[in-house]
Amino acid sequence: MKGMYLVAGARPNFMKIAPIVRALQAHGGLTFKLIHTGQHYDRDMNDVFFDELGIPEPDVFMAAGGGSHSQQTGKIMVAFEELCQTERPDAVLVVGDVNSTLACSIVAKKLNIPVAHVEAGLRSGDMTMPEEINRMVTDSISDWFFVTEPSGIVHLKQEGKPDSVIHYVGHVMVDNLLYQAEKLARTDISGFETNAFKAFNGGKYGVVTLHRPSNVDSAEMMERIGGALKEIATELPLIFPVHPRTRGNLEKFGIELGPNITLVGPQPYMAFLNLWKDAAVVLTDSGGLQEETTALGVPCITIRDNTERPITVEEGTNVLAGTDPLRIVAEVRRVLRGEGKQGRRPHLWDGKAAERIVDVLVKEM
Repeated sequence: MKGMYLVAGARPNFMKIAPIVRALQAHGGLTFKLIHTGQHYDRDMNDVFFDELGIPEPDVFMAAGGGSHSQQTGKIMVAFEELCQTERPDAVLVVGDVNSTLACSIVAKKLNIPVAHVEAGLRSGDMTMPEEINRMVTDSISDWFFVTEPSGIVHLKQEGKPDSVIHYVGHVMVDNLLYQAEKLARTDISGFETNAFKAFNGGKYGVVTLHRPSNVDSAEMMERIGGALKEIATELPLIFPVHPRTRGNLEKFGIELGPNITLVGPQPYMAFLNLWKDAAVVLTDSGGLQEETTALGVPCITIRDNTERPITVEEGTNVLAGTDPLRIVAEVRRVLRGEGKQGRRPHLWDGKAAERIVDVLVKEM
């Protein structure tokens, strides 16, 4: 029986890999090993985390660690090459756009091992984003392209990929979201840190996430965005699970967000889902959260000038507000007046993308 490596490097990657693992287990037509490159070390990613996702712990942990983009990519490439030469898989599957995605696809291709890219074809047009470079390079050498939305098909065709290798399958992130939402409905949530916040505010609140370097590494930009958040918080209490990078910069720049914005630490997946699914609005610069809010019909204001996920704007609940404080505040007020976008869940975002991916791989590997 043919076997493949499934590569993940950071917590969000496992959200995308988990449905594929479950689909492979259910199908039984391929063997697999789950490879954790260790790009991001996360002490909360323990056996409970994997149990929550309904998947086994990784078969291999490579402990690549941090460093600059080049250092990290290089360390992952060296370790993954050794692994592939020790036990050569029949294919390598990578997800998303992190450095592990780029590094492992290059190694596999140079060893003449076919590469499958899940979330292929997404483009922001912003070459200052490291993720954009990772996406473009990975797609330039992959063999199978699993696409989440029509824009991905357009980009891949423009880049010369034949129709026969482009597969519009839906979105594994949504597979995982629907799986977790169903599980959450059966879960005892009494121990979640944010329950008191939700209860105190009677269910009327907004959720903030910010982590993109272009937003959080500049004192001027953080002041602009922080000013918008403070103004919004006079009308709607906000809760802000703060990324470590963002928290460090808030402190370094001396930015105070005021008493109406509750800062908490990063949240486990289920606890965070329980928080944002009931929010009046989500303000974010995250790519994944743009998609998840669209999938559950939650209003989303994206604090970026571009998005590689245009279907969330064209069909979903997402509004691309940029970083102008006046626009950000105006868009939130529109939501609070009941005039926000009435989006819909895109085609094939039905919880079965992973099954479609496995069906293709079983036929073509």
